[in-house]
Amino acid sequence: MDTGGTGSKGDTVTGTRAEAAAFARGRPALGPGWELRAAAVADVEEIAELRATVLRADLERLGRYDAHRVRQRLRDSFSPRHTSVVLVGGELAGCVAVRPAEDRQWLEHFYLAPRHQGRGLGSAVLRAVLERTDAQGLTVGLNVLRGSAARRLYERHGFVVESQDPVDVFMVRRPTCP
Repeated sequence: MDTGGTGSKGDTVTGTRAEAAAFARGRPALGPGWELRAAAVADVEEIAELRATVLRADLERLGRYDAHRVRQRLRDSFSPRHTSVVLVGGELAGCVAVRPAEDRQWLEHFYLAPRHQGRGLGSAVLRAVLERTDAQGLTVGLNVLRGSAARRLYERHGFVVESQDPVDVFMVRRPTCP
């Protein structure tokens, strides 16, 4: 992973056997583990579809779902340089982006396919990303839709609410010592 993002060409981060065991504990096995690989321009449509699937229920609950807009917002902000694809068994299971900003890194577009949610994969990926930002002494910010279950994941990893509006909750996490 490079300083400004979650991956660079050829870099991967692989889940440990312990993490893979944690995913499977009490649940069906995920297979041979997980890894992050640098995103490519060609990934944009598959990630846009994943975003639409993952966000649909929350956006509908908030009265903001638009099938075209949910995909187009990803296309408009997609940066392969700052995005990594989450692979499980060699197949796309999700993505995550870390984009540099003035006073922090922004964690964006962190989506996992529904069949991979609730099994520890999100925590493992987030932990890998945060280990990198912590090692660099970087603050991380994000926004999550109000009422989203993802907020609990972020809180478990040290994010606190910075502000909120009728749609989004903005959270921040200061770097921690190893």
